[in-house]
Amino acid sequence: MMSFSYGEFAYVYDELMKDVPYDQWVEYTALNLQAKGLSAPSILDIGCGTGEVSVRLAKAGYDVTGVDLSDDMLTVAQDKAHSEGVQLSLFQQDMSQLELPSSFDCAVIFCDSLNYLETEDQVKGTFKSVYDHLEPGGLLLFDVHSLYKVNHIFGENTFTYNEEELSYIWSCFQGEHPNSVEHDLTFFVYDERKDAYDRFDELHKQRTYSVDTYKQWLTEAGFSTVETTADFTSDSPTDKAERILFCVQK
Repeated sequence: MMSFSYGEFAYVYDELMKDVPYDQWVEYTALNLQAKGLSAPSILDIGCGTGEVSVRLAKAGYDVTGVDLSDDMLTVAQDKAHSEGVQLSLFQQDMSQLELPSSFDCAVIFCDSLNYLETEDQVKGTFKSVYDHLEPGGLLLFDVHSLYKVNHIFGENTFTYNEEELSYIWSCFQGEHPNSVEHDLTFFVYDERKDAYDRFDELHKQRTYSVDTYKQWLTEAGFSTVETTADFTSDSPTDKAERILFCVQK
């Protein structure tokens, strides 16, 4: 059995995430920027991964900078930007300790990337770090898993995916912290050179907090306006909402 490096994960990531609503995040961004009167802003895409959102935003005419902790993910993002004919500025950095040469009109943290931070201090540090990199009146847009999703949908469940070139078994377990989950993933990836499948294993940990807790930390970071909606609607979060979206203004 082989260990599954993040480099290998980066190159199968897009196949695993092909049903993720990237276009809805882009639409959510455009609607909020328009509502706040920001017509052609610079955007910082934090936790940009393989660049799916970054490339879409760049193709929509925004000036996009991407940040991710994984150099392998950034390599895929750069290749994708090149093939799509758009320009991205990419940096390998920790979102809780940003050190970028410019400030931005908007920052986004999508696809529950914030939930991968393991400690409260890292989340607070991210909010403060983003605040320091935003222009006055700038927006922070992000989404997180709800308490309901972490505790009742993920829970102690197992999910499977089976295609000819890629299959996985995804088992969820309660994490060591309250309102946290561990995703134990086993992948089987077809190698046509060997005409056989390689097995790779990956462990992902996620943690979330209540909406009120996020609001408190955002206020402590200096943000003046915090608006929340649920599941890509205009509705306020309910007890059974799965994805909480935040629109925050400096």
